[in-house]
Amino acid sequence: MNDCEYVLSRLKELADEKNADFIAKLTPNISRDICLGARVPNIRKLAKEIEKCPECETFIKTLPHTYLDENILHAVTISRIKDYDKCIEALNDFLPYVDNWAVCDALRPTIFKKHQPSLIENIKSWSSSEEPYTIRFGVEALMTYYLDEAFCEEYNEIPVQVVSDEYYVNMMLAWYYATALAKQWDATIPYLENNRLSKWTHNKTIQKSIESYRITSEQKDYLRTLKIK
Repeated sequence: MNDCEYVLSRLKELADEKNADFIAKLTPNISRDICLGARVPNIRKLAKEIEKCPECETFIKTLPHTYLDENILHAVTISRIKDYDKCIEALNDFLPYVDNWAVCDALRPTIFKKHQPSLIENIKSWSSSEEPYTIRFGVEALMTYYLDEAFCEEYNEIPVQVVSDEYYVNMMLAWYYATALAKQWDATIPYLENNRLSKWTHNKTIQKSIESYRITSEQKDYLRTLKIK
């Protein structure tokens, strides 16, 4: 048994058919046949267990994978890498193979918090990619790390440059701008007032904002007047 087969055998031990059925329904572009149904908390435990083993190093260097669960494990493993440069290298190797939101959103590198000045250049690159889930990952990272103390108004221009027909890209754009409205209202509301977003993203941003407890009643009333019919 080679290293990758060992990792896959461990994932198969965590297989859960009912959960696999559920996951397959949530990720419509993924075949049920490649879902083992391992639950994410168990995948995280496995990642922690194998991260210092030779099998782990071989696993993250061997692409593509067959199963969704392998890709989620890969994403979780990358998220645990403590060396920033190694994390970026592993991300850039892996992102071209990410083809669904579940794997994309499992990519949450903890090391990013300590490297915001240099991370923004990578975010600009990912957000301008032609790969939809690379874009989604880039915009999500921008939303996660740059809407608080590290915020600059110019960063709001990064997502607005994205033009895509992909649902999961546009949903992330709406999520970004809704979060930006909650955290940086004055710098963000002009994007709606001046129709800088696509109609779908514009209206979805308003919908998500109105549903948010972080937006005031007065702000919600004003957002309703900005909806595009």
